Formats: sequence, C-alpha cells, structure tokens
Amino acid sequence: MPLGLYISVPFCRTKCSYCNFASDVFSRAVFEKYVDRVCEDIRNAKATAQAMGGVFEREIDSIYLGGGTPSVLESQQLERLFVTVRQEFRLLPETEVTVECAPGTLTPEMIATLMRCGVNRVSLGVQSFVDQEAAAVGRLHKRETVLSEIDALRAAGISNINVDLIAGLPHQTAESWERSLTEVIESNVPHVSVYMLEVDDDSRLGRELIAGGTKYHAHFVADDDAVAKFYERAIESLDTAGIRQYEISNFAREPGESRHNLKYWTRQPYLGFGVDAHSMLKASDGSEAEAVRFSTSEALERYVAENPLERTQVSREQALEECLFLGLRLNSGVSLTALEHDFGANALFLHEPIIGEMAGDGLLICESDHIKLTQRGQILSNEVFERFLGVQAT
Repeated sequence: MPLGLYISVPFCRTKCSYCNFASDVFSRAVFEKYVDRVCEDIRNAKATAQAMGGVFEREIDSIYLGGGTPSVLESQQLERLFVTVRQEFRLLPETEVTVECAPGTLTPEMIATLMRCGVNRVSLGVQSFVDQEAAAVGRLHKRETVLSEIDALRAAGISNINVDLIAGLPHQTAESWERSLTEVIESNVPHVSVYMLEVDDDSRLGRELIAGGTKYHAHFVADDDAVAKFYERAIESLDTAGIRQYEISNFAREPGESRHNLKYWTRQPYLGFGVDAHSMLKASDGSEAEAVRFSTSEALERYVAENPLERTQVSREQALEECLFLGLRLNSGVSLTALEHDFGANALFLHEPIIGEMAGDGLLICESDHIKLTQRGQILSNEVFERFLGVQAT
C-alpha cells in the first residue's frame, strides 16, 4: 500500500493565540539547519522504518507540508525538500501534494516555486474572513488578501484549494460567522475545514480562557453552546451549497476529499518528518504487533540535535480501538462486518454494550452493519472516543 508523507515546518511569521501546535517564530538563520536535518531524515527513511519494526514502501500517493507555515521558507529550501523526496520515493501519477500556506505569504515567486515543486493542492489558514476576528488572534491577513491569493493560485493552475475556518474565535457572533461562511462558499473552493476552538492549556488563548482572564480577547470568546450552534450552522450552510461533510471537521465538493487526511482516519501507513512529526506503519513480518507508531521531539532544539524517536507498538486490541475512534470521525462511519473480518467474529463483544449505550444517548446511529456519529456525537466526539479506549482491560 502506498505511503503518505508528512513534513512538518514549524516556522511562523507570528504565533496565533489559539495555536496549540509545535510551531513558533524563529530566526531565518535556523531554517537552513532545519531543512538539512529533515532532508537527512528523508534519506534515512528506509533504515528508520526497519529499525522501528515497520514495513517500508517506496511508492507514495500523498505528500503534505504542514506546520507552522511552510510558505515562509525560502524557495530554494522548499525545492530541496521536494527534490530529496523524489530522490528517495516514487511518486505515483495521482499523488496529492499539499502545502499549508498563510494568506499574505503567497507572493508570485512563492506560487512559482510551488508549481516547480509539483504542488497541486494548497491549504489556506484563513480562520475568519472578518478582519477584526483574524486580527484579534494574531493573523496578519485581511479578507481581500485571501480572495486575491485564491485567484492567483487558480491563475497559476492550482485550483484544489482548502480554506480553514475556526468557530468560536474572539468577537465572533452568529452574524459574523455567517459572513465567513458566505465568503468561503462564494469563493468556490472545493474543500473547507471547520474547527471548533479548542480550549486547553497548550495555547495562550486556551490558558487565558481557563483562567477566566481577558488577555488575547478571551472575554470575547463565545460560550460552548454558541460555538456548537456555529458548527451546526456550518454543516447546514455548506451542505446546501454542495460542500458535503465527510469527516467531523472536513467538507468537500465532489471529488475534493483530502487523500492525505483520509490516510489518518482509515489507518493507512504514513511517515512523518520534522518537529513533532508522527508515523504509523504496518508491523513487519514476525512482529506480535499489528502496527508501529513513532514520533519525533516536539522541541526544535531536541529535534535538530537528533533526539531519539519515541516508539509505540500497536497491539491487535489497540488497532481495533483505533479503527473505531478514527473511523467514526468519517460520516460514512465504521463497518462492523469489516471489523469482524479483520479482527475476528467476537472482536466487538466487549464493545457492544458501549455502542448500545451511546446509541441510546443519541451519540451514535446504528444503520445495518454500520455505526456513525450523530451531529450531537460529532460535537461531543472526544467523549465518545474515550469510551472505546482500554475496553479490553476492563
């Protein structure tokens, strides 16, 4: 089965207040050393996979550069990454090549670089088309910038574009959220990602919300009920426009589903390179594990200093749990027949009471041999997924 490749570029022009990723603002002097290290890891990919006990494949059908903001790299640095990938892997003709870009970084020179690198999909971190909301969380672009760069990408030949939106930003109201939804629909992009604002202590805004403070406009964040209504409105509005939800946070006009992200949710193998990059490979023959997962350090200094990988074996029981909580992210749900085929006729015996309880609570729907999240289940998805963890040990 072809691999997917993820390359982390943890550099940003500014650190957004809501961001809980391993990215930050660094001197450009760091960029070259980082690219050197990532290219070295790509060249050593086969040896690393074997050392981790995973099955290595040279064929790939998706590449995703995320971060951070990969488009802040110099053109020659981006080209080095792609040249190294092509030297070590064989790209299938249908390979989806995505680069995350912050609006305001897509200069004519950068778009030309993306074209030379074979990029055929761009993901724009817009978050809001309302300038006040974008500025409140540290975004540097304005609405006009986003629309202008979407036009420039299309003119260059890149029409497969995703736009990220966040429900629950400071100052957001039902009216302003409607404006963002209208703008993204009228932009006619084929893919939209809608995320509900995460409140945790891994971001400055999240910590301030938890503390009940006012920094980062935290006191202008809508409450949970309002955010849930924004999310529900997005599902309704996008669906009416022909942008169908296919995963909790992702919507597409056919056939615009993200091939790379589908690999995560359907447990297809992938390799990650760079800071806080994660990999999942099928376990090699003779291993008692079903798969192996491994990851790099989330700290730039430790990664560049070649900090050892963290490795986890995935047992068959854990693989079954992953199939449930990853597969339930998809609107198509999980086929119980397929799980029994892969894991045995009695594999779901311990999960059946939990499935029944959550169906009774209105979190799951049971249709024929499939289980799916309800809209309420999508909003409370983390609670649903936690119910499936560790069932074998109870």
